Amino acid sequence: MWQRIGHLVQQPNGFKAFIPLPFPPASLPPLPSHLEIKHGQAMHLIGKLDGISQLLPDKNFFLFMFVRKEAASSTQIEGTQATMADAIEAKILPKSAHAPDVDDILHYIRALNYGIQRFKTLPFSVRFIRELHEQLMKNARSTQHPFPGEFRYTKNWIGGTNPSNASFVPPPPAEVSRSLGDLEKFIHAKEDGLPTLIKAALLHAQFETIHPFTDGNGRTGRLLVTLFLWKEKLLELPLLYLSDFFKKHQTLYYERLQGYHSDPAQIELWLDFFLEGVIATSHSAIQIASKIVSIREKDMAKLHKLGKTSASTAVDILRNLFKQPIVDVSLIQEWTNMKTRAGAQKVIDRFIDMGILIQRDPDKTYGRTYEYRSYLQLFEKA
Repeated sequence: MWQRIGHLVQQPNGFKAFIPLPFPPASLPPLPSHLEIKHGQAMHLIGKLDGISQLLPDKNFFLFMFVRKEAASSTQIEGTQATMADAIEAKILPKSAHAPDVDDILHYIRALNYGIQRFKTLPFSVRFIRELHEQLMKNARSTQHPFPGEFRYTKNWIGGTNPSNASFVPPPPAEVSRSLGDLEKFIHAKEDGLPTLIKAALLHAQFETIHPFTDGNGRTGRLLVTLFLWKEKLLELPLLYLSDFFKKHQTLYYERLQGYHSDPAQIELWLDFFLEGVIATSHSAIQIASKIVSIREKDMAKLHKLGKTSASTAVDILRNLFKQPIVDVSLIQEWTNMKTRAGAQKVIDRFIDMGILIQRDPDKTYGRTYEYRSYLQLFEKA
C-alpha cells in the first residue's frame, strides 16, 4: 500500500509532531494477495456468525453479554482492573459496593448503546465522534481532564514523560479538525473500492494517529470500529467486538499501531493484524453462540420437568438470566412479582438444586448473590 501517511515536523518547543498527509492518498493500490486471502477468510466467518446468530432465541438478551465483554476488554486495555462479572453484578449492588473502576466499563456500555441508537438519526461524522466521546467520558474516572466531547486544544503524546522523549507525538491541535474532516470523507467515500473490513481497520489506525482528545482516545477508537462494522451491515446484530483480541495481544496491538504511522508506513502489517483479529473474534463468537443454544436446551429441559405453574415461572427466570446472569433475592422478586423474599429465595434454592445457579461467595450469609455460571463462563473463558 502507500509508503507513508504523514511526516514529522519540528515544533517551536523543540520536539517533532506527526502531521498527517491528506487522507487517503489520491491512488490506492489493490490489496496484496495474502491480505485478499485473509480478508476472504474473515468475511466467510462473519457470514457464518451472522447465520448462527439468527438461530439464537432472545437475541437481544445475548447481545447484552457481548456488549459487556467488549466494554470490559476495551477498558482493561487502558488499565482498568474491573471485570465483566463486576459490571454485571453492579446492576444489583448499591454503588458503594461496586468493584473499583467498574464505572469505566459502565460508561463504555453507555457510549456503545448510545452510538447504536444515535446512528438512527445521525450519520458517521465528526459530530458523531464528539457525542460518542461525551457519553464515554462525562462524569467518568480519567487520568487527566477529559473535556467530554471536546477536541483537545493542547498537545498530547504517547509514551515518555513529555513530548521530547515520547514514542509518538500526535498532530498539534491546529491539525486535528482537518485530519478528522479527511477521515469523515474517507468513511463515506464509495468510489475507493475498499472492502468494509479494510476501511474499519484504516479508520481505527488513522483515528488513533490523530488522537483528537486529551483522554479516552483508545476506547473511542475501538467503539468506532464496532459501530462502523454494524452500521455497514456486515452483521444484523452488532456481535463482532475486537477489544478482547486487542487485549490478549496488547503489546503487538500497540506495535502495529505505531508501525502504521512510521516512515515507511507498515500498513500491511496493521491490516494483517486487524484481519487476524476479525478471524479469531468471529471463531470465538461462533463457538459461544453454539454453546448458548446447547446450554439453553439442556436447562430448559430441566425446567419442563417441574409442575406446570412452577415451570412457567422458572422459564421466565431462565430467559432473564441470559441477559442478567448474576442475581440476588430482590431481583428474583422483581422478575416474578413475588410478595416475600422467602418465596424468591425458595425459587433460587430450586435453581441451585438443578445446577443452574451457584452462590458467588459461599461464605456470605447476608447480601448473597448468585450466578448462572455455565453461561457466564462462556464469555469469561472465550
